[in-house]
Amino acid sequence: MRKYIYAIILLASIISCDVLDVEPYNTIPASEAFKNAADLERGILGAYSSLQSLSYYGRTYSIFADLAADNLVHPDNATAVAYAEVDNNVILPENYSVDGIWSSIYDGINVANNVISKVDGIPGLTQTQKDQARAELYFIRALHHFNLLNYFGAIPIKTSPTAGLADINVGRDNTDAVYQQIIEDLQYASAHLPSTGSKIRASGLAADALLARVYLYKRDYTQAAASAFKVISSGKYSLLPDYDAVFASEENGESIFEVDFTALDRNRIAEYNFPLAENGRGEVAPAPDLVSGYAPNDQRFAATYAYSGTAPYVIKYDDLSTGADNFIVIRYAEMYLIRAEANIHLEGNILTIKDDINQVRNRAGLGDVTASTYTDLLLAIESERRFEFAFEGHRWFDLVRTGRAVDVLPTVTSINQTLFPIPLSELLTNTNPEMYQNPGY
Repeated sequence: MRKYIYAIILLASIISCDVLDVEPYNTIPASEAFKNAADLERGILGAYSSLQSLSYYGRTYSIFADLAADNLVHPDNATAVAYAEVDNNVILPENYSVDGIWSSIYDGINVANNVISKVDGIPGLTQTQKDQARAELYFIRALHHFNLLNYFGAIPIKTSPTAGLADINVGRDNTDAVYQQIIEDLQYASAHLPSTGSKIRASGLAADALLARVYLYKRDYTQAAASAFKVISSGKYSLLPDYDAVFASEENGESIFEVDFTALDRNRIAEYNFPLAENGRGEVAPAPDLVSGYAPNDQRFAATYAYSGTAPYVIKYDDLSTGADNFIVIRYAEMYLIRAEANIHLEGNILTIKDDINQVRNRAGLGDVTASTYTDLLLAIESERRFEFAFEGHRWFDLVRTGRAVDVLPTVTSINQTLFPIPLSELLTNTNPEMYQNPGY
């Protein structure tokens, strides 16, 4: 990995989260770290705090997944050159925002691995407590690896702490191996975590829900359908009656897993989405064809956009003053659409498939889906996911995983453009011959 050497002292990144009513350490000297269960809790909080990075769920990671696709555009009067490159799909390997995604996620993986390495040595813990602590950290590590995989393709798998120079020059593992590691971590999490709990902490069903997404991307449709079915049949979640309620309150009944933000640990999503006239930076704006594509009675529109004069802007995450909106990573509506899509590929019952799609459409105030063939239903799901999950960081990955990016996006003319470049800084500092650039860069 990049030439950072992390000792456990790196848990200085643990900052005040509201996930537990405990006072996390600002610094944890290596000689004192992880002497008891309270230290372990603080370490786990540090692993969660990695998700809050501005290069990650705090801003860039999710915005780029809409900007690289056709949901967001970079306005002419915006100033971030790195964003313009992503909008035009002419990303340079030295793009500092892409570098930020890579480095922040690997930093997060290393924090998780450091804490994992200490679990067995903490006195006084039962085996169940150790298993549960590992499971929570495995969930975080799996999410990190999966998110890297989706942007960069083959990546180095990291399952142990980076503790010295011998650990930093590592090659890329093939995508099958990365998927296998992700699945193993999530299966462990599913087996050893309580089925539900706080939405800002991993749970067994959150692991199952993420597995459903992972299996769908991997095109293991049997397992994707089974994992989504497990979450749906659990009865622990529900579609909220009103779409706007999904983003009006935190940890609601539709949320499965979300990243915690507070005024102290803020995100900058609203800042980048809000235009200058509304005191934002206006670095991104909703694509006109997306805004005009909503059906007249689609309730999702009012929950997604506001207007500054005649110009629409995104308000799903609208806490401009403090940036304390939690970011929803997985929510229940996705399980219906995953199960429907998987069952299409399995040539399942069309009426059952349509019923899953209609769960989402009807909640939005729309009538039943009219498509009646597998091919048309796949396109219907693609469209439904675009409107349902607009600006939640799905669109680019949906088009890439289905092989539709070249057909749908005018700025993508080659399959080579469906992976982001490995950051130049990684290539310059990592001497392993298996650390190579993606084709086309």
